[in-house]
Amino acid sequence: MEIKFQTKEESNREQREAFLRLEPKDRFYHFLDLCENLKNLPLKTPRKAPSDNFIIEIKTHDKNLEGEH
Repeated sequence: MEIKFQTKEESNREQREAFLRLEPKDRFYHFLDLCENLKNLPLKTPRKAPSDNFIIEIKTHDKNLEGEH
């Protein structure tokens, strides 16, 4: 394994040049591989309320609570 120390710009340029050296059909296959691997990346999910919260429900049972008799 080779370790290289380079800037982000140098790394991006090297990757771009290597990609452009590929034949068009191989670029397409690499693109499909990238799409397939994207599903393995973690996603930021919205926070959900814990399911064990105490919930107060006020039910009126269709009765008027204003005091009508």
